[in-house]
Amino acid sequence: MIEKMKFLSITGPKEDIDRVIDTYLSRYEIHLENALSELKTVKDLRPYVETNPYKDIHQRALDLCQLLPPDAIASGPGKVTVTQAVKIVEEIGKQTAELKSKEEELVAKRDSLKDSVEKILPFTGLNYDLSSILKFRYIKFRFGRITHEYYNKFENYVYDTIDTVLYKCKEDEEYVWLVYFVPETISDRIDAIYASMHFERIIVPDEYTGTPYEATQSIEDRMKKIQLEIKDVRRQIASFLESRQDDLLAARERLDTFSTNFNVRKLAACTKQKKNTFYILCGWMSHRDADAFQKNIADDEKTFCIVEDDQENIMSNPPTKLLNPRLFKPFEMFIHMYGLPAYNEIDPTVLIGIVYSFLFGFMFGDVGQGLCLLLGGLILYRIKKIDLAAIISCCGFFSTIFGFLFGSIFGFEDIIHAFWLRPMEHMTELPFIGRLNTVFIVAVSLGMGIILLSMILNMVNSYRFKDPEKTFFDTNGLAGFVFYAALVLTIVLYMTGNAVPAAAVLILMFGLPLLVIFFKEPLTNLVEQKARIMPKEKGMFVVQGFFELFEVLLSYFSNTLSFVRVGAFAVSHAAMMEVVLMLSGHEAGHVNWLIVVLGNLFVCGMEGLIVGIQVLRLEYYELFSRFYRGTGRAFKPYGKKI
Repeated sequence: MIEKMKFLSITGPKEDIDRVIDTYLSRYEIHLENALSELKTVKDLRPYVETNPYKDIHQRALDLCQLLPPDAIASGPGKVTVTQAVKIVEEIGKQTAELKSKEEELVAKRDSLKDSVEKILPFTGLNYDLSSILKFRYIKFRFGRITHEYYNKFENYVYDTIDTVLYKCKEDEEYVWLVYFVPETISDRIDAIYASMHFERIIVPDEYTGTPYEATQSIEDRMKKIQLEIKDVRRQIASFLESRQDDLLAARERLDTFSTNFNVRKLAACTKQKKNTFYILCGWMSHRDADAFQKNIADDEKTFCIVEDDQENIMSNPPTKLLNPRLFKPFEMFIHMYGLPAYNEIDPTVLIGIVYSFLFGFMFGDVGQGLCLLLGGLILYRIKKIDLAAIISCCGFFSTIFGFLFGSIFGFEDIIHAFWLRPMEHMTELPFIGRLNTVFIVAVSLGMGIILLSMILNMVNSYRFKDPEKTFFDTNGLAGFVFYAALVLTIVLYMTGNAVPAAAVLILMFGLPLLVIFFKEPLTNLVEQKARIMPKEKGMFVVQGFFELFEVLLSYFSNTLSFVRVGAFAVSHAAMMEVVLMLSGHEAGHVNWLIVVLGNLFVCGMEGLIVGIQVLRLEYYELFSRFYRGTGRAFKPYGKKI
């Protein structure tokens, strides 16, 4: 069902808005609307525009809380004022910033040393003191790398023809790392030759001492010391934040509230008077919350509340807040997937819960597998709170019931007696058709009943929406209901051997509703008292109406036969389990229990998934498409009820 809503207009002195939001509105669920849009008829209104003073400090509190353990929880209520919250965050932020600054400096030093190591590491094969090389006066040196392709060319064709000494330090799959030396007087020419060989120079700073290997060892030792200092600083930050954890979380919670409260101003309006300026807030509350809120502010001289009872004076449509029994709550998932019902529309949650579970059980009737779904879904829902798990559990309950009716437990049909019938064996003799599987007949009968029920629901919904065409003249309206009900009644009477109504009665029962459906557009115009009753193109109207009527008759037939799949899956489930037992050697008297277990798991998983999808398809296309619109908007409360 859909919870009834009341539209409230709340007003008071402008400077009092924070107190009202924090004291009253945060305790109730209210779906706020834009006051300027709702109060278009009220003059001299302007938006409530102010900069949120809590935005920056609130963000700082959030950033500090990111440094706490993920499961950090305040040990006590820790209720603080907003002033205290700001002071706490500033104090903690200042001390944390000092430690973070120290940490950043150390990290920068470590990264700088790491960069130095990475520069010199490829040259550790050079067994010569770096500081001596870096102090050469008449010999130039170059550290760098060159690809294997150009290194081979250089070594074979160039090296012996120029005045240079080359020392190879390291090589990998792509590059050769080397150092070359050249007299200062010809360095420019030699550098140009190396550059033509795609030599990539690496600048080595003059901070190294000893050989490259010794230099890397020295730098790595310094990096380890700095890393220990970084860990120590981080430990200090963690220890400090842990000591102030309760205060910080309490401050963040308070700033969360005030920052959110301040954002309410975006939806508020203000009067334009220079003196006695008032704020105005508009929104929807449930009847219970609205009544409690009015009682709560009864003695508050600064706060006034007006309840608007006339829907014609309200610009927005009421939001939809579903209120269903706990058993059917999980099935709201299917409603959200299709679309929320409008405020004055029928909520189909209970209906889909019953029909979905019932049809699933009919198509998947087995005591053992049903109990597995029931218990497995229930346990998963208890642990993870997954709505789909609760739905599976409900379906498992009905599968267990139909398992007793069909006499099947894990596919074995010789353990318990069938309280109703066995899907693969029970046949029924029908006039004109002959012998037909009973579950097919029952499935089609269920489908007829569901279609008739959906037509009734469509008439109720359409009447609420004040839509005469869909209420009286549509395929799923009163005319369609009379035609289809007459058709169902005639078929039932004929199949059960009872007398069928006279031809004149049948013509009246079938012909009149079809004529109404054919002329639904002119009849709607007549009821709505429009100037033009019949369309201009009467020939096109007749042709279009004829084909639409043919499509209507065809849809009645196809939609009814669509429910045959319910019986087909009941039969196929029994057939698949019969195959599993045959493969396990059950007929020969030597049961391979491994095959029985694996077969049950396979059937339960694969067919359970397919049946679940098929039942949902029936719900959406054969049930919802006839009466449900799903055009509602969700109820999004500003604050949650305490």
